[in-house]
Amino acid sequence: MQLTHEENQFERKTFPITLVCDHIYFQQNIGSLFRISEAFGVENIIFLGKDIPLTPRKINKTSRSTHLHVPHQIIEETTELTAYLQENNFEIIALEITSNSKPLKEVLIPKDKKTALLIGSEIAGISEELLKISHQIVHINMFGKNSSMNVVQAASIALYEITSL
Repeated sequence: MQLTHEENQFERKTFPITLVCDHIYFQQNIGSLFRISEAFGVENIIFLGKDIPLTPRKINKTSRSTHLHVPHQIIEETTELTAYLQENNFEIIALEITSNSKPLKEVLIPKDKKTALLIGSEIAGISEELLKISHQIVHINMFGKNSSMNVVQAASIALYEITSL
């Protein structure tokens, strides 16, 4: 028999992870990112960009009301985000396929630092500015011809891997 949300026996836990969303604007993705962040105990979500559509009416369907429970903020400028991450001593991990990225399974999560997991926009990925400040750049190994996947699917896989360490 399927269990309800109240009946499941999963341990409630929050991880020192901040999900950083670099110019993600598709409302279904934003709602789904709230939902997956709540499921994996993400501490905070930062949306980078201007005019991020966080109106609950539009994202509520995919977020299933998790946008009410996951702390989040908007930072409009990359320079402000960079300063925030560096001043607060985050381990900055970018999820992107680059010439020097390593497989996600090789990610190293320091025990004494908060983690910022950077995910990129649906169109352009993670900006060069943010890749330059990243301590680690990781990718998800894929075995088909396609070299990308939906940002929410990729974030889900990465959060599963990081919270399982």
